[in-house]
Amino acid sequence: MSTPSEGHGTDRWSSAAWRRLAVTWLDERLAIAGSRRTGDVEQPHLRPWATVLKVPTTSGTVWFKACGPATAFEIGLYGLIGRVDPEHALSPIATDVARAWVLLPDGGPSLGDRLAGIALADAMETALAAYGHLQRALAPHLTDLLDLGITDMRPAIMPRRFEEALQAVGARLDDSGDADERATYRRVLALRGTVADWCGELAAAGDQLSLDHNDLHPWNVLANSADGTRGVRFYDWGDSVVAHPFASMLVPLGYMREHLGVGLDHPRVLRLRDAYLGAFSDLGPPSELAGVLRLACRVGKIARALTWDRALAAQGYDQAGEFAGAPLRCLASLLDDSYVGGA
Repeated sequence: MSTPSEGHGTDRWSSAAWRRLAVTWLDERLAIAGSRRTGDVEQPHLRPWATVLKVPTTSGTVWFKACGPATAFEIGLYGLIGRVDPEHALSPIATDVARAWVLLPDGGPSLGDRLAGIALADAMETALAAYGHLQRALAPHLTDLLDLGITDMRPAIMPRRFEEALQAVGARLDDSGDADERATYRRVLALRGTVADWCGELAAAGDQLSLDHNDLHPWNVLANSADGTRGVRFYDWGDSVVAHPFASMLVPLGYMREHLGVGLDHPRVLRLRDAYLGAFSDLGPPSELAGVLRLACRVGKIARALTWDRALAAQGYDQAGEFAGAPLRCLASLLDDSYVGGA
């Protein structure tokens, strides 16, 4: 039997032998589900950490995903989210936990493909509110999340995670870093005390912990209405960590600020933040929650760095190409004055 550590990486996933194996499996699973393939299989995404196949069928387009060993937890996570909050999750057609394969129905166009500008901001406002409620629903299942193999990024452990990130990035710079990268790294090293203070303050802010999607940009939010506000579902959970839930806002607030070309204090960005925090309104006054969110996003930059390193190290930095500098960029974002800046 295959295991998640076997048969992964861009070389394997781009081979004819692997493709035959994957297509045979998905054809068998489609038949069990009462469907069949009607055309050629496309491979729109091929990365060191995962690949995706697009499959035309008699039941519409379906999607096959193969995960690397570091993100194999995603297969089981779909099942857990589906039990806890099926309204906001895709229900797999089939899974193979041993191989870390999943076959998913089409969830509609992503918000990033469908919308832009203010229309995208409006749709993301709805999506972030729904996502906050999903996190509240998942909070009682913390042990289940950790048992799936999702990385522990809870505030109390983050000083240790910071050291792990420093070690990982430092090792790469020893091999291939340039002078500018090493200078940036030295500046990040000097943040040890500051990072420890942030983590301690966040841990003291309360015991709210849940799943952090860790890559919640508009292309990972699906919807089945033209304005993107109905049938919202969340996709691509391979970067997920267990953390303070507010760290999830690092990516979407940072993206939308840049997309709209405004500052973090702009009313449109604040509406996004407040729509999300509405799911946590019973935990404190808005100003207090906003302060915790800023802190959680700063600490969350460490998780982003380690997630990138995990993904790239699975195949080797020598094959990482344009992504090789991502872990250092995430750590360097800790130097930014903005709580979402640079990540």
